[in-house]
Amino acid sequence: MEQTRITWRLAGVLALAAALGACGDGAERPAQRPPPSAATDPTVRLQEFAVPDGSHPHDVAPAGDGTVWSAPHGVIVGPDGAAWITDGGLNAIVRVDPATEAVRRFPLPGDRPAVNLNTATFDRRGVLWFTGQGGVYGSLDPRSGRVRAFDAPRGAGPYGIATTPDGGVWYASLAGSHIAGIDLDSGKATVLEPPTPGQGARRVWSDSKGRLWVSEWNAGRLGRYDPAAERWREWELPGQGPQPYAVYVDDRDLVWLSDFAANALVRFDPATERFASFPLPTADGRVRQLLGRRGELWGAESAVDKLVVAHTS
Repeated sequence: MEQTRITWRLAGVLALAAALGACGDGAERPAQRPPPSAATDPTVRLQEFAVPDGSHPHDVAPAGDGTVWSAPHGVIVGPDGAAWITDGGLNAIVRVDPATEAVRRFPLPGDRPAVNLNTATFDRRGVLWFTGQGGVYGSLDPRSGRVRAFDAPRGAGPYGIATTPDGGVWYASLAGSHIAGIDLDSGKATVLEPPTPGQGARRVWSDSKGRLWVSEWNAGRLGRYDPAAERWREWELPGQGPQPYAVYVDDRDLVWLSDFAANALVRFDPATERFASFPLPTADGRVRQLLGRRGELWGAESAVDKLVVAHTS
């Protein structure tokens, strides 16, 4: 992508105010401490792009055609190339066509009002799975339009969600401090607890080997669960009082987090077990979600109406 030009689209503006009101992130400690005592890497370069004032982009999703979508809350690019939004204000999954910009809504069932929709992922069969902090997770089959919703096994908290290379779907429960694997046929969720009680598992992502990486908001740690070995490991982020919010694993299997307290993007190398920190160019950016494509890591700076990209190669 050319460094001086970016095509971006603000998705989900049809319910901007309502969706922002439904974020449900709770009170957050001030981001006022020095950057963590971690190494840096001069080959990584951060660049910011402004979005319209008041947009408060919560999530960002780079598409394969070079465009970048951002939204008040959850947005991903589906296998069809469209933007898919978890719209808490509409209590619906929303699809935005990239060619026509036509908007289609898929409301949740009538007996599931105001579930506080959060995040979505597609499984390998083309079905979208979503979370709702109100204690719900569910699925949408775009071919039939059927929406299913399930009660989370431990109530409120379903937050981040991700798909593994073998097609498994897992979500993280912030309020429940656990992750859960979903049976894609029955919809049943099986809970797994990280070693640290009350750690606040916020988001989850898979590496190429199917290992699950978890941002532990309350504990200030990065967690990893290996389903093959049935084993957990955790690493504390550097610095005092870290607040790891988003987590994403890039195409080189390097793990990235956003640390609210340090106002930085933090990279973890599983091979060396070392962290590197990259302070954001703008103070108190509050990056709530990360996604990427080859050579690029994208974040939404929700507090300052900017997107940030880390050029990694």
